Amino acid sequence: MTTEQELRQKLRKIAALFEGATTAGERDAAAAAIDRVRSAIAAAEKTAHAIEMQFRLSDRWHRRLFLALCRRYGLKPYRYPRQRYSTVVLHAPKSFIHETLWPEFLQIKDALDEYLIEATERIIRDEVFGDSEEAEERAESSGNRSETLPSQSLDGA
Repeated sequence: MTTEQELRQKLRKIAALFEGATTAGERDAAAAAIDRVRSAIAAAEKTAHAIEMQFRLSDRWHRRLFLALCRRYGLKPYRYPRQRYSTVVLHAPKSFIHETLWPEFLQIKDALDEYLIEATERIIRDEVFGDSEEAEERAESSGNRSETLPSQSLDGA
């Protein structure tokens, strides 16, 4: 079971990995590391081809994480009129997106998902009902007619 403090520590380690921190002293200087990354982005924009890339992030929390990560590096995510709320557009060097931003996003997303799944299951089990397993699978119905309620979109879009 992951505690919030353990999650925070794991996120710091992921950030340190992508910022190039190798010692405890460098991890303590995270602000300087982020400045180095921002400088590298600026330099890459001058030498490498900056591209406009669209991301489709239908999960509200994944989108918020991605936006925060972009802003952390001084990038300015946007979307055009009439684009879906789930669309995020970013103008940045292709190498930075593919080698740093997206891999870091995926690692942080996975860590947060793992934590949120554990916390949700624990709360449901402790506060709602002890059995929170998936529904059992049965053979097809023998002519019983079932009704389906329209579902509300839960993806935050």
